[in-house]
Amino acid sequence: MSQNAFIFPGQGSQFSGMGKALYDDNALARKLFENANDILGFRISDVMFTGSDEALKQTNVTQPAVFLHSVVAYKTIEGARPHMVAGHSLGEFSALVANNTLSFEDALNLVSIRAAAMQKACELVPSTMAAVLALDDAKVEAICEEVQKETGEVVVPANYNCPGQLVISGSVKGIEIACERMKAAGAKRALVLPVGGAFHSPLMAPAREELAAAIEATQFHQPVCPVYQNVVAAAVMDPAEIKQNLINQLTGAVRWTQSVQAMVADGATHFTEAGPGKVLQGLVQKIYKEAVVNGVS
Repeated sequence: MSQNAFIFPGQGSQFSGMGKALYDDNALARKLFENANDILGFRISDVMFTGSDEALKQTNVTQPAVFLHSVVAYKTIEGARPHMVAGHSLGEFSALVANNTLSFEDALNLVSIRAAAMQKACELVPSTMAAVLALDDAKVEAICEEVQKETGEVVVPANYNCPGQLVISGSVKGIEIACERMKAAGAKRALVLPVGGAFHSPLMAPAREELAAAIEATQFHQPVCPVYQNVVAAAVMDPAEIKQNLINQLTGAVRWTQSVQAMVADGATHFTEAGPGKVLQGLVQKIYKEAVVNGVS
């Protein structure tokens, strides 16, 4: 039996004007946007609809904006009944609203805390990320380990996006050394990304502590369908496990390739991306060519 998977994007999918059509055309969407403005204490809808790309790049804006757009897009799908859900990094919070683990309000509050905590962690150590293209995952992992052992710098695999695309994360110096070695080992490209810090690496430990306290204090409900979480790349239904995996995600890798493979193994044939952009639709098709993909934004 074919199964429907709903997937939710992460940071980087934002664009100026995001969510405006939903706000203009749908009463439920308007209500959710205004509710978010009240919770956050500023009109994030104004930044989303008319703000500059620069304004949208601020982590404390980007994360709630992508989350809000994704959840609103999902909730305006008539008769949406996911058999399974997953989100890329930040998108995991949207996924947990879609499968009823978290209320919209609680999830938005956690996303806001996460964004602020990550921003603070980014300011502690000069750090960054880089995309490594067309090099075997095992080779990328080995080079990261080698650089860490030899230099003491932090360099780890952070995002397993699709076969042949792995993002690494760490200190600026560690990433520079690793990129040179990746190219020497045959990578088509090893490109430093325009991000403010080393997401999904041990350098996010201070943010993890702050987020953990907020997650522990938040009620997680029994989900209506499994979430395929980033750090385990497997179906999870137990609220206590979901909490722990969500905490571990800040310093652990996003195993997106493996998560999609697990969903396919469990029967997923249709993937619907809810939220800004089409990044995940493209990644899913690279991971599983036979997938039927579409998007709602």
